[in-house]
Amino acid sequence: MDISNAPTSAPGAPPQDADGAAQGARTRADLLHMLAFIESLTTELDTGLSLGATNPFLNMAAHLMRQHLEGKPVTPSSLAAAAGVPYATAVRRVNDMIAAGLIDQRPKTRTGKSFSLHPSARLIDDWTQMSDRVRRLGERSFGGTSDRDTRDYYFGGSYMAGHSIQPPRVLHDPLTLPGGLRILVHGDPTFMVMDNLKRQFEQLIGCKISQRAFSIDRLHDEALRNAERRTSLYDIIAVDLPWIGEFAEKGVLLPLDEVLDTDRLDPGDFHPAGWNATHWRGRPYGVPSQTTPELLFYRRDLFAEAGMEPPTTTDAVLSAAREFHDPTAGRYGIAWNAARGTALGHQFMMIMAAFGQPVLDLPAIAGGFDTRHLHEGGHRPMLDSPGALQAAEYLMELMKYSPPDILSMSWYERVRPYAAGKTAMAYGYTLLVPYFEADPNSPAAATTGYLPHPAGPGGAAVAPVGGYAMGIPANLPPDRRADAAEALIAFTAPEAQKLYVQNGSRTWPRYSVGADPELRRLSQLFDAVDQMSWRDELQFWPRPPVPQIGRLIQICGHELHDMLRGITTPEQALRAAQAACENLMKSDE
Repeated sequence: MDISNAPTSAPGAPPQDADGAAQGARTRADLLHMLAFIESLTTELDTGLSLGATNPFLNMAAHLMRQHLEGKPVTPSSLAAAAGVPYATAVRRVNDMIAAGLIDQRPKTRTGKSFSLHPSARLIDDWTQMSDRVRRLGERSFGGTSDRDTRDYYFGGSYMAGHSIQPPRVLHDPLTLPGGLRILVHGDPTFMVMDNLKRQFEQLIGCKISQRAFSIDRLHDEALRNAERRTSLYDIIAVDLPWIGEFAEKGVLLPLDEVLDTDRLDPGDFHPAGWNATHWRGRPYGVPSQTTPELLFYRRDLFAEAGMEPPTTTDAVLSAAREFHDPTAGRYGIAWNAARGTALGHQFMMIMAAFGQPVLDLPAIAGGFDTRHLHEGGHRPMLDSPGALQAAEYLMELMKYSPPDILSMSWYERVRPYAAGKTAMAYGYTLLVPYFEADPNSPAAATTGYLPHPAGPGGAAVAPVGGYAMGIPANLPPDRRADAAEALIAFTAPEAQKLYVQNGSRTWPRYSVGADPELRRLSQLFDAVDQMSWRDELQFWPRPPVPQIGRLIQICGHELHDMLRGITTPEQALRAAQAACENLMKSDE
């Protein structure tokens, strides 16, 4: 795996609650824990008396669930052996479970003469509910139920748990991709979680998975190089949302409605900003795999001690940064993306949005700006606008209260000092939250508040949507497309998305995942982002996905870096950026 300029490891440790009890991965961890208890109890009941009768259905159901959760295959003979009864009797009981819809059979070969066995959705649901009832019975009889759990159970918790997303189920028909499934991704925490779960997903889809990971700029270049090849090296590629227009126009991606029924994706379950960002000319070119808005992280404990309200305006951010900035004590006001090029270009466009100014002359509509006609072209850059100047001057003010190495800070570097307690605030994507939430030693672990970008004068609070979609290369051979589409559906399904969150990710593109009661207990972030979505603050227009967006970002990131270094004034930097961006847009028309 090539992870250039990516973190060396993804955070995977579960966060801690105030009592120090580990949270996260509740469904899988709890099911495995209850499996061990039920298996032990069953063995004791079967052998504790001289007379006893083995329950083959229970034994086989437990074996199926354990192997499924551990990503291991089950054959008819191994399942029969787990029944604890004579082989002929076990075979009959296996057939009874198949007839009852408790076992799914998946062909292992093209002839279909041999099968692997897997728990059906019904069995997974039945077992989960039974495990919860057994746990409740034990707590009721022997103690151990906390007051919080009791309140949850009697006042809605048990009902909500019934709406929890269940573990992923295997595909009925395994994928038949020679050489296995090949994926190109970004080297961020969510995709690294996917790699850590590779064995389990191989079990789910029925074939090997090979994953390559690159930094954001190298990922963009590799996707374009791959499009020039006669045959794609990858079945699925990750696409930064602003690239959708470029990749659609250049024929890098296949329109998804050519290879699958998009209704199978349940489009209404996706946050609208993430789902709409994957479309170009009205057609979908990817499925959101990460919807990760950039937010303002702030230390609730520090603000409370100082008697300050959460900063909801840019002026309030500057006041707070000034209050907490104390370089002699090794503490600074705020961290953000100020590294030259891509990082600063992204940051500037998002800051412009908070001042009510998109980078292009998009028409204003209720709640933001209209991006439906981006494919028609003819847009003018707006770097010579008053809003752009206000945003540039705001960045200059932030410089006064930033760490000394701010000019080299990019995606991960800006969150590290915040996680270490060296800054009171940071602009950052939600995908970076595990760097402090999953670290019990971080001062920010349980004390972080989450806000959309505070509004500048004339602007409104906005949470610019970032993240990645997963798409199918246009030059993928036709005989691999159907299987690639099935894998795409499986990787972006609610069940898979929940698994990513349980194992360390903090991105979720679906409402159903954010509403899962087990996940909402992991972090205040779920409720915060949910509220932003309902307030229509999640927006993708701050980085409109026109084909030129990557180069527009680079121009802004270079010219404004000279401004931050004091080489040019804000007015000079914006004039230079405006001229360069106008030339770029005209040359592409």
